[in-house]
Amino acid sequence: MNFDVLTEGIEPGGLRTKSDIRILICYLLTSTGTPLSKEDLIQCTVNNGLANYFEVTDAISDMVAKGIIKISGNNSELCCATETAQQISKQLDSELPPAVRHKALCAAIGLLAKAKREKENRVEITPERNGCRVTCHISGGTTDLMNFSLAVPDNAQAEIVKKNFQDSPETIYRMLLALVTGETGIAADILKNAGKQK
Repeated sequence: MNFDVLTEGIEPGGLRTKSDIRILICYLLTSTGTPLSKEDLIQCTVNNGLANYFEVTDAISDMVAKGIIKISGNNSELCCATETAQQISKQLDSELPPAVRHKALCAAIGLLAKAKREKENRVEITPERNGCRVTCHISGGTTDLMNFSLAVPDNAQAEIVKKNFQDSPETIYRMLLALVTGETGIAADILKNAGKQK
């Protein structure tokens, strides 16, 4: 087989032809059933060693120019599968190695879950005279189940608090609820399980 792409950063078993990269992009957009940003497509493919960054960005631009995928959204950054992309995925996804399909789809689902958590459990960082105030909101749908505010010395620590909160808001909610209700045994179990997951 002749390879026609840059191979820098591609792990063994990754994609080494332009057509495979295009098929993978169609597969991701079709399989998730939701638009993905260009950055999400790049992260799913490049960060997992499946394709070269420059080849993925070139493939996205080429597919948009040819009408295979379309760009939409308020910020014009969301890629959507057209009917052509759906047909390509349906007819050619078996050309991709199953491990590549699985790895890319798991990454895309993980990104979508993270985006949903971040949307539902928002964090506000407000600069103050002696640092920053971080306010975390734990959502219960249309209302806050809980919110709390922390003072931290600088923006770097505020970003760490934000990331750790948005990685697992449900664990933080359960822990705070256990502590304020005096359920120290439950709190200890939550801490023990959180340590095992890291």
